[in-house]
Amino acid sequence: MKTTVDLDEQLLRAARQRAAAQGKSLGEIIEDALRRTIPAPSAPDARFELSWRTERGRLRPGVRLDDRQGLFDLMERRERSL
Repeated sequence: MKTTVDLDEQLLRAARQRAAAQGKSLGEIIEDALRRTIPAPSAPDARFELSWRTERGRLRPGVRLDDRQGLFDLMERRERSL
């Protein structure tokens, strides 16, 4: 791809000298410098998988799921006993 870029004269002269010394084009020298300066995009992190464990169970006697305060009290008692 072609583009126009304003470069410092000394920097451009040094890049041309390096290109000539290495037998490369000025574009190749600039591409090499950009590749060293701009990091390549990193690979996405491995996808996290959550393994579900299902078990059959039943409510303990006296537990009512529609009684929020009762559930809270039950959980509080259990934490204190641990």
